[in-house]
Amino acid sequence: MKKQIAVIGLGRFGISLIEELTLLGYDVLAIDNDSEKVNSVVNTCTHAVQADAMDEQALKSLGIRNFDVVVVSIGENIQANILAVIILQELGVKKIVAKARNNLHGKVLEKMGAGVIFPERDMGKRLAHMLVSQNIMDHIELSPHYSIMEFRAPEIYIGKTLDQLGVRKMMGITILAIKRGEQIIVAPRAAQVIDRGDVLVAVGKNADLKKLYDME
Repeated sequence: MKKQIAVIGLGRFGISLIEELTLLGYDVLAIDNDSEKVNSVVNTCTHAVQADAMDEQALKSLGIRNFDVVVVSIGENIQANILAVIILQELGVKKIVAKARNNLHGKVLEKMGAGVIFPERDMGKRLAHMLVSQNIMDHIELSPHYSIMEFRAPEIYIGKTLDQLGVRKMMGITILAIKRGEQIIVAPRAAQVIDRGDVLVAVGKNADLKKLYDME
């Protein structure tokens, strides 16, 4: 059975999230009190409904408690964001993830037991990493100290094995996968030779991953 996800709040982040979740094959319910925003996603997601996130009865009638995850993507109104989380908790929603405007807002949401996302901050960090190196294609922060990075193999990698490069022994970085055109080599061995055009997916400490920038 497909995982069911509801997204409350159809700003730029909410709409982008809905589009991506739908592409990934999830059943998505989009909720907003603005009819124009609801109409803009009606052909994108599974269901789109005009409803007020502050209306407990309206959310209850939508069967919101039966969804696997509910994302509160209300960004401008912090009070509405927090109240929506409270209402969802009272309705018995299993997992709630909420968008935070700032660190203080995020701490409040964490204290309430909600998962917290900082779209603007996280995108800024990813963009910063991509700007410092022409080879970095994506950067995902797992914690304040660890990240996953996707990068094109630098010229000095070409024709060498992972063991020769000392990626794990000398840098403390683990290569999770290598993308080679349409092929994906999962958990490559130390003897794996890097070809021109390979894209490597690595995980490690941020300080160690930074060493990859210096190898270009």
